[in-house]
Amino acid sequence: MIKRLSHIIFLVALLISPDTYAQQQPPLFKIKKMPFNTGMFSEISPVIFRDGILFCSSRRFSAITDRTSFDGRRLYNIYFVEEKDTSDWSKPVEIKSRRSSYFNNGPLCVAPDGRTVYFSSEIETSRIASKRNFTNHIGIFTGVISGDRLDSVRPFKYNSTQYDIGQPSISNDGKYLYFASDMPGGQGKSDLYYCELVNNDWTEPVNLGSVVNSPGTENYPFISSTGRLYFSSDRPGGDGMLDVYYTFMNYGKWVSPIHLTEPVNSPYDDFAFVSAGDQQTGYFTSSRSGNDDIYKFTSTIIRKASCDTLVENYYCYRFEEENAVKFDTIPFRYEWRFGDGEKATGAVVEHCYKGPGTYQVHLDVVNLITNEVTYNEKSETLELTAEVQPYISAPDSIPQGSMIKMSADSTNLPGWNIEQYYWNFGDETIAVGKDVNKSYMRPGIFNIQLIVSTRPMPDGTKREACVSKNIIVIKKP
Repeated sequence: MIKRLSHIIFLVALLISPDTYAQQQPPLFKIKKMPFNTGMFSEISPVIFRDGILFCSSRRFSAITDRTSFDGRRLYNIYFVEEKDTSDWSKPVEIKSRRSSYFNNGPLCVAPDGRTVYFSSEIETSRIASKRNFTNHIGIFTGVISGDRLDSVRPFKYNSTQYDIGQPSISNDGKYLYFASDMPGGQGKSDLYYCELVNNDWTEPVNLGSVVNSPGTENYPFISSTGRLYFSSDRPGGDGMLDVYYTFMNYGKWVSPIHLTEPVNSPYDDFAFVSAGDQQTGYFTSSRSGNDDIYKFTSTIIRKASCDTLVENYYCYRFEEENAVKFDTIPFRYEWRFGDGEKATGAVVEHCYKGPGTYQVHLDVVNLITNEVTYNEKSETLELTAEVQPYISAPDSIPQGSMIKMSADSTNLPGWNIEQYYWNFGDETIAVGKDVNKSYMRPGIFNIQLIVSTRPMPDGTKREACVSKNIIVIKKP
């Protein structure tokens, strides 16, 4: 009797550098420069708002009226631009306030109520602010947007005349306000902080710590709806002067910041990254064209809404001699030949084949008293076939942070001229190739999708198949 056994795949964690994985990682985003950039002036800090975006610009009031501070610096003000469709935008409209003529307005964020705005601006507005040798520090202010006006402006309670705080970002539930500051006690030139709303009042600023902050400059925080904190930094190891990174909370602690790949980051300043709720689109600022301009990004990540669950290929079997109990008074030896060059001895044996094929299984019985051998006492043809599907060879569980190899080498799609193996790892990362390397930075259950597609057929169509498999990432002790 032959019985199928459970089949367990063991994959050894590989000591592979993150660079190996990066080479297999296709671009996560497509980018496009926005048509409302002026080219001559700076457009920065986009914020998704209603059916368009708010942003900051140093453009002129009009063709003949400029906007500069008391000491001659160009001033930023807030504008709103409506997206008419995917390729057409309206003319930007200025959001005016009583600060517009002599002080900066922005960067900014919008509270969950859709009306309250937190924005950066100079603290001192009295006559002393007009003196050229006066250093006017930046603080955070709140206001209410009504049409093209920003009214009811009030200062944030932790503003200071001794240091800057600004570039606010508020969480989706309105409970946490993130910002950048060079206040004393930080890790570097500018650090990221947050305040928590408790009993309708903001708690004292908390530094995000040395895991997130560096001896350099961290600024332009953006807390997404998924809890990812994006920010910009000039720390070593980036592509340019300012690069975009992200981090997130894992069991109450921030993980080491992760550097976004091209084309978001470049050899120039890249900052003020924001994403929509579905994480598929968003905006950021870059100086790659000479001035600071706003770009739109679109995620290239493919994830199928419907994907078959992987059916494991089992090639392990139990072989039993059912008549052994009938001759328990006579000593016999049962010798199995499995048809793949392997042998085993016993009334009940287990054997795993390396893969599909046709195997001729033979049982030889040796009488231990007479030494007579009955060859081929039993003989059976075993046909092993692989499931017709893309195949994910990967462990069922891995430790957090370990690098492992995943393979589609056992994919069985007869007649398919496969062009691409596309992996979606279930954590907003992807890769292409038959063999890929992957490390998960946080614990949990992740659903891997392997999408296989063919070269175009004569009629231009492609064949495509998708399978999925869950993998458990175990928290480090």
